Amino acid sequence: MKNTTMLLKKTNIHEVLVSERKKSGSFTDQLVSVRLLLADDENRRTAIRKKLRSKSDVTENAFIFDLLETDRIFHIEQIKATCIDYRLRFLDSHLYKIPFPEETVTKIKHLENEHSTKLSGFKLMAPSKVFQLKRYNDPILFAPIGNDYYYLIHKWGNDLQPLRRWLVLPFRTIFHLLLFFIIISLLISALLPDKFYGAEMNGTMKLVSFLFLFKYCCAMGLYYGVAKGKNFNVNIWNSDIEA
Repeated sequence: MKNTTMLLKKTNIHEVLVSERKKSGSFTDQLVSVRLLLADDENRRTAIRKKLRSKSDVTENAFIFDLLETDRIFHIEQIKATCIDYRLRFLDSHLYKIPFPEETVTKIKHLENEHSTKLSGFKLMAPSKVFQLKRYNDPILFAPIGNDYYYLIHKWGNDLQPLRRWLVLPFRTIFHLLLFFIIISLLISALLPDKFYGAEMNGTMKLVSFLFLFKYCCAMGLYYGVAKGKNFNVNIWNSDIEA
């Protein structure tokens, strides 16, 4: 039995595959079919890239609602609140300055196949610098569903800094900025030495110090805001003026 086994030729899987291919027909015909499939796939991907780079007024896509993931559906008010809290923009995808990842194109193609539709009207939520420079901080791509609802297609890049929400809080509204200046002025006033003016500071002197510091902070804030062309989160979340 052992000798018989040694005489049998070992099976070459490559040869088996070649044999199976011959049973399926001409190899040339199969090669042509593969080339056509690859060309069609690349044409689809090119069309998707073009739509991502094109301005669109589309506000609704023909999704099959039963196939949508509920945790990826967001209303414009939820998106707006998040943009204001973290100083993000929600703008048309054509304003994105760098090529979209191939994974994003793949996910769009998969959604189009799954829902038997062609998607457009893409929106991107990300920090302002994503639309200005080659940065990758947490971009999120959406497509409109209709009635001010959007479907999250893909998120890529780096996550935001954990303290970003608090760091940008003073720029949320003018009220938040003034409150920030008041707190800073109070803290600095409290740290001033009792004999900062050469004599023991009384209540009036402390109030004057606070008002002077508050005025200084406001002036510096105004100068910085005008010089840098900055605006409040509530005013820029869907504006492309600085993008």
